[in-house]
Amino acid sequence: MTDAPERRIFTGDEEVQLVADVFGTARRGFVVLAHGGGQTRHAWAKAGQRIAAAGWSAVVLDLRGHGESGWSPTGDYRLTRFARDLALVAEQLGRKPHLVGASLGGLAGLMAETHTDPGAFASLTLVDIIPRMEPAGVARVVGFMAEKVEDGFANLDEAADVIARYLPHRTRPTDLSGLAKNLRQGSDGRYRWHWDPRFITSVVTTREEHAIDEFETGQLRLPVHLIRGRMSELVSDEAARAFLQTIPHASYSDVADAGHMVAGDRNDAFIAAVVQFLGAPDASGART
Repeated sequence: MTDAPERRIFTGDEEVQLVADVFGTARRGFVVLAHGGGQTRHAWAKAGQRIAAAGWSAVVLDLRGHGESGWSPTGDYRLTRFARDLALVAEQLGRKPHLVGASLGGLAGLMAETHTDPGAFASLTLVDIIPRMEPAGVARVVGFMAEKVEDGFANLDEAADVIARYLPHRTRPTDLSGLAKNLRQGSDGRYRWHWDPRFITSVVTTREEHAIDEFETGQLRLPVHLIRGRMSELVSDEAARAFLQTIPHASYSDVADAGHMVAGDRNDAFIAAVVQFLGAPDASGART
């Protein structure tokens, strides 16, 4: 059994305080796990434990404006800010970490390696995200996040109903204690998502400011791993293979029975893919 995580606070761009749970000791090095937009670090709890059990120190991070991390003082949630945050976390660890980024976290890692902070990470695992996303899928994700963003929910059941409509392939949970970690209860008694509503505005700004070809993925030299959910609405198989052609040395895992939320849909398969990649000589520098 893995010991309880250590709570640690990093300083990101704009001096934003970033909260993390750190599992395990860094016998083999560090793995930073960066969640998707609208999520919190609690989405990675099981992954953090399993990665730590494999000999790594898993740094499970709340991104700026999410969970217990600080909100941007200027309301700036452009992708470059998230990229700089991750690079600064890597710097404060004192040893170049591997990055596992889902959706927003993965795009931020790509932005760092191709734009703001090349060389920040030892390897890059992208969880169901590439620069060329399906427009209809993007619209659906943003629509889900924007729903009730201001008004919130009267109770946890109401929030669970919204999630069930968004993820119809999942069984609606009867125990909502896990969901409570992704919501905050305001003074009016209503529940709202545990992230800064200004994040949605910055998502639009980022897409206006950064063209797909700016990522220049062909220049990446570090080990790269793409994990796709086979039922993904954001990453088509065709687009995934076109992306991989720009990075000939990249690894690819296509997880059956999983959508965009790969870790939530098939957590065991997701973790197995991550651990196997980290154990490869070209990713970790040492065989398991």
